[in-house]
Amino acid sequence: MKMSKKQLISKIKKKLGNKVLSMNANSPNVTVILVEKVDLPAVCRFLCKEKGARLFTMVGSDERDISGSFALYYVFSFDQTPHFITVKTLIHEVDPTFPTVAIDLPAANWYEREVKDLLGLRPQGHPDPRPLVLHGDWPEKLHPLRREFPADLHVPRVQSREAFMPYESEDVTEVPVGPIHAGIIEPGHFRFGAVGDTVLHLDARLFYTHRGLEKASEGMPLRKALFLAERICGVCALSHAVSFAQAVENAGQIEVPDRAKYLRTLFLELERLYNHIGDVGNVCAGFGFAVGVSQGSLLKEKLLQLNERIVGHRYLRGVVDLGGMRMDVTPDDCLDIQTTLKKIETEFKELMDILLFHDISVNRMATTGVLTLQQVNDLEVVGIAARASGRNIDVRRDQPYAAYDRVHFDVPIYEEGDVLARVRVRIEEVFQSVSIVQQVLEQLPTGNIVTSIPELQPYQWAMGWAESPRGETVHWLMTGQNQTVYRYRIRSATYNNWPAVPLAVKGNIVPDFPLINKSFELCYACCDR
Repeated sequence: MKMSKKQLISKIKKKLGNKVLSMNANSPNVTVILVEKVDLPAVCRFLCKEKGARLFTMVGSDERDISGSFALYYVFSFDQTPHFITVKTLIHEVDPTFPTVAIDLPAANWYEREVKDLLGLRPQGHPDPRPLVLHGDWPEKLHPLRREFPADLHVPRVQSREAFMPYESEDVTEVPVGPIHAGIIEPGHFRFGAVGDTVLHLDARLFYTHRGLEKASEGMPLRKALFLAERICGVCALSHAVSFAQAVENAGQIEVPDRAKYLRTLFLELERLYNHIGDVGNVCAGFGFAVGVSQGSLLKEKLLQLNERIVGHRYLRGVVDLGGMRMDVTPDDCLDIQTTLKKIETEFKELMDILLFHDISVNRMATTGVLTLQQVNDLEVVGIAARASGRNIDVRRDQPYAAYDRVHFDVPIYEEGDVLARVRVRIEEVFQSVSIVQQVLEQLPTGNIVTSIPELQPYQWAMGWAESPRGETVHWLMTGQNQTVYRYRIRSATYNNWPAVPLAVKGNIVPDFPLINKSFELCYACCDR
């Protein structure tokens, strides 16, 4: 049942009582609750377990030069209420510890380990205190997101503290894969513990090429930071750009022109289309279905060529501006989009008729790599992977942005949680995206496509988000002096979903790992930001 913002805030105040030091509106759709760090687990547990919130993102920030302390922000979304609650606590340098939330909320696991690595804030009682981003050969007392850490410092490596799951039985074979792979993909290390062909446990390690983009953004002009945001990930470039632009616009409470909102929706769906169709083809590679691989690649290439004809870039870079758009479309462009998508839709449907009615392909995908709804909820899995396991979330609908509140679309939900369900969600979303594009072109208003950005107050923060092809992407931004970045936190869909992959692999056979992994189609670069 939907609850108004006023009802939600009133119930939270009544229940938490003196645990709340202060409660303020950061913006019309964000309320900030300040708590003592000792009360952090109880407050977060209450919001999730009793009020149905989900952990949207978590940010650690070194604010010693403006407030004398570090700060942690746990941001919660309420899908039944278009509102966010941020639980904030201050961490002082003399005692850089805080009680872990990850015991009650497993989704906080990576966030808190990252805060420990990058800021030196230690979560007490954390169930998995191993290094995450910096790995075990990074000096323990160097924390690159502290303000005094030089971005160009060359850090000498030390004896590695890496540890993997130990296996006592001689029947268990360890199978290491990566971090350098035979295919042309990004680095990630996967260590299987298997009995025969059956996987008992998978240890996945990422962050091998972490680029320090959040550190690099410190003091960067906002427009230059937009350029950086577009380069977080090649295939989600537009989703990241829109998320960052919306964070800036929300910080200044800037209303983007209607035409720009529709154009953002148009290009976001074009980005979803080439990703989804290409990903369906990639899944086919996991079980050797050559027709699906080649046809998926061909249709993806046609969509990339459409992007290049319309805006001059296959991956839609340089399209978004702060306050709107850099690129507009002409009537000829609109006709080109409609004509191309009509052909793509027909050819894609023919391919899916082959794929979904082929006994071997269906048998390889069905019941393979099952992720349960409980696992999805515990880890706050998002996007395709969540919807394929029965979790009904999509920020285009739940926290609408751009022009998504002005178009109609269905959110396909499956409950099986296997490879086949993840493929089916993608397939249905392809047809939904074609419909959204058609509605946008029919409704596209006239007018300006960009508005000016006023001088933003320093040290205020805001968020921007988008439903990327892999799920929701969240950008948290605190502005600095003179239209610069003070703190920039990037949370991709991939960051939420990688911890779920080992759970889906367990109990399957080792040769199924490429198929299961491709069905999630996660990006390494989105973690290595």
